Amino acid sequence: MKKLGVIILVVLAITLFYQLGGQQYLTPSFYQTLFAENPILTAGIFFCVYVAATAVSLPGAAALTLIGGAVFGLGWGLLLISFASSIGATLAFLITRLLLRDWVQSKFGQYLKTINQGMEKDGAFYLFTLRLIPVVPFFVINLVMGLMPISAWRFYWVSQLGMLAGTAVYVNAGAELGKLDTLSVSGLLSPTLIGSFVLLAIFPWIARASIRSVQRRRKQKAFTRPKTFTDNLIVVGAGAGGLVSSYIAAVTKAKVTLIEKHKMGGDCLNTGCVPSKALIHAARLAQDMREAGQVGIHTGDVNVDFPAVMESVHRSIQAVEPHDSVERYTGLGVNCIEGAATILDPWTVEVNGEKRTARNLIIAAGGRPRVPNIPGLEEVTYYTSDTLWNIKTLPKTLLVVGAGPIGCELAQSFRRFGSQVIMVDPAPQILGREDADVVEAVRQRFVQEGIQLKTKHSLKAVRAQGERSEALIEGEQGEQWIAFDAMLLAIGREANVTGYGLENLNIAIDDRGFIQVDEYLETSMPGVFAVGDVIGGYQFTHVSAHEAWFASVNALFGHLKRFKADYAVIPWATYTDPEVGRVGLNEETAKAQGIEYEVTRFEIEELDRAIVDQAASGFVKVLTVPGKDKILGATIVGIHGGELIAEFVLAMRHGLGLNKILGTIHAYPTLMEANKYAAGEWKRAHAPQRVLKWVEKYHQFRRT
Repeated sequence: MKKLGVIILVVLAITLFYQLGGQQYLTPSFYQTLFAENPILTAGIFFCVYVAATAVSLPGAAALTLIGGAVFGLGWGLLLISFASSIGATLAFLITRLLLRDWVQSKFGQYLKTINQGMEKDGAFYLFTLRLIPVVPFFVINLVMGLMPISAWRFYWVSQLGMLAGTAVYVNAGAELGKLDTLSVSGLLSPTLIGSFVLLAIFPWIARASIRSVQRRRKQKAFTRPKTFTDNLIVVGAGAGGLVSSYIAAVTKAKVTLIEKHKMGGDCLNTGCVPSKALIHAARLAQDMREAGQVGIHTGDVNVDFPAVMESVHRSIQAVEPHDSVERYTGLGVNCIEGAATILDPWTVEVNGEKRTARNLIIAAGGRPRVPNIPGLEEVTYYTSDTLWNIKTLPKTLLVVGAGPIGCELAQSFRRFGSQVIMVDPAPQILGREDADVVEAVRQRFVQEGIQLKTKHSLKAVRAQGERSEALIEGEQGEQWIAFDAMLLAIGREANVTGYGLENLNIAIDDRGFIQVDEYLETSMPGVFAVGDVIGGYQFTHVSAHEAWFASVNALFGHLKRFKADYAVIPWATYTDPEVGRVGLNEETAKAQGIEYEVTRFEIEELDRAIVDQAASGFVKVLTVPGKDKILGATIVGIHGGELIAEFVLAMRHGLGLNKILGTIHAYPTLMEANKYAAGEWKRAHAPQRVLKWVEKYHQFRRT
């Protein structure tokens, strides 16, 4: 009944206001005329109107502020409006709290949990910052804060203080306008009036800078800031994120130091992308030789010299190594230091007994494979994606634990070299992030090649059993022991957040163990940024490099302009056979996010080049906005799917639809034509049938 009464009262007040001609109270002429006769009455009416308008969130508060300044001047205008706006805002706050808070918190409380905790912990400062920046509509703040766990009294006095600066700027502008007797050119161009509007325009930037300065000092108060710095930027970690960060800094003529304790190039060069793709290449050659008889080329039995294969893998690493070397980056202007870094404070890093300082730091410490706590693990031979490259002998039976992209890629490669491969994963399918039809295409190939898939199975324990080992796995049919010679653990990665002084800064770590960053890639410690695997998210080399641009630019130039990291169009590829390339949404993610979509599909078995290359399997699947050619996402399953997806990445990044892809000439015969034919399938499904019927009648007429 209270809620109903408040609703009726608010609606009645707004209705009466307009029915009784209340608009006159929102015009400067009314107050200027009345002020000459009775200033006190004018002030009272203005105060009440301002409170009422703010309480019911009527538009025009900024105009009323200018009017108040013009009528009452800067001093009295600021006094009236400051209290009227705070009282009105508090009434709006209370109305929203009474009507909606319980319902919103009960329905969306789990989603608001983080915001609620932040408000309870630091709500006053958060509200103050919102009030200080007038580009955030004050009426929106009033309504939203009514839903948050903050007391009415705290809301009032914080609003009173927070809105004071912005209110003063607006009142001052109104006061300067009020001094004009006529709108003459000389009056409009007076320095005081121009200055007041310049102040009005730049105040949001001044407020933001002030807030950032206060926040920075507040969080850094436990440390002593150096008077001068040896560098503009220090980067910890020389993986993809660290290399690109330091490169950008050097290109922009900043003095940058890059510190790496192990090997330049990080995981990607030494234990990740480069060696794994070299291994996959060798495995694919072996498979191609086995299948060459299909086109009349008979090679006999394929003999895999596994030690030679691994030597070739390491030669590939050595061939790429100069691209990420100390010599190259030193030549680019980066001060490279090999040694273990220890972060002492937000500006200081110690390495090899030397202390270096910089205005900003970037943490690019990467991650490492996750090793589960499994009984008996220390008794058996096991590898991770970091240690696999030391293997010398091809295992007769390889147990792969984890059926994500890394597990699937390496499982297929070892099977093609001749190992018996068993894959175990508790999930119901391999490649858990992919759509069912994508998974099925890869699964069929795995089964065809002889890989044993044990999904819905968990690894419970392992043990040494003579010269071999055994694993206890549990599935729907119970437990069983299976024999193996070597085991590959591919169950995900965890961040490197210890061992280099991160704890000295008290930087926030999320519940998954990754460094928390904001949308500018800045950590909870101002001036310290983080990129790559250490922050979780998309753990791809190209994403680390992408993040490095934002982190380095924000670190070096953030005091002038900051850029939000953009993850709108991120491609990824799984290098199995068939290869899987994807960008944007797939059906699973679209359903999970409640996004409506339309599917267009083209079967690669119909593509001429795929047919002659003996690779006529797979498909192109595109998700679009229903009825439109705007691309929401695309998935390509088939030969070179990771390469072919680039056209859709480009299209999505620059807002090009399927009509543009269809209208682009593609060389014949190429695999890239699959993208064009997919666009053609969409066009055919959306052909204007009514128009075509009229065109058909037109052609009939032309034949008579």
